[in-house]
Amino acid sequence: MAEAMAEAERAAAAGEVPVGCVMVRDGEIIARGRNLRERAQDPSAHAELIAMRAAAARLRSWRLIGVTCYVTLEPCPMCAGALVNARVPRLVYGCDDPKAGAVRTLFEIGQDPRLNHRFEVEAGVLGEACSKQLSDFFAAVRARRGS
Repeated sequence: MAEAMAEAERAAAAGEVPVGCVMVRDGEIIARGRNLRERAQDPSAHAELIAMRAAAARLRSWRLIGVTCYVTLEPCPMCAGALVNARVPRLVYGCDDPKAGAVRTLFEIGQDPRLNHRFEVEAGVLGEACSKQLSDFFAAVRARRGS
């Protein structure tokens, strides 16, 4: 999770919401991603999707069998759906997302028996630190805006 937090810090330094992700297989980081929505002007440029694309390219397969996704913030519905479609077996995330969390908070996409794949979820890993990273970022944005 520390590596995902480092990606989130890079996102924040670039003015992006600090969400970071790493994909790990056999104890090795095979892909990294961070939020790039502002830079790319792409609504799908979430850390998880960027990392999944890189992992698929590295593995030369859209099936991310044996890969664990570590992300600082609970995935949204789009990212949780992509984890299902990529057949990721395990997700580890930092803090819950009360506004868009789709694996535990608002929805349980990764556990829905109606879908063709389910994944294990471990929540709260370095959760307080991940939450602080986000709240510090938004506090700084509000301070710059004077609100």
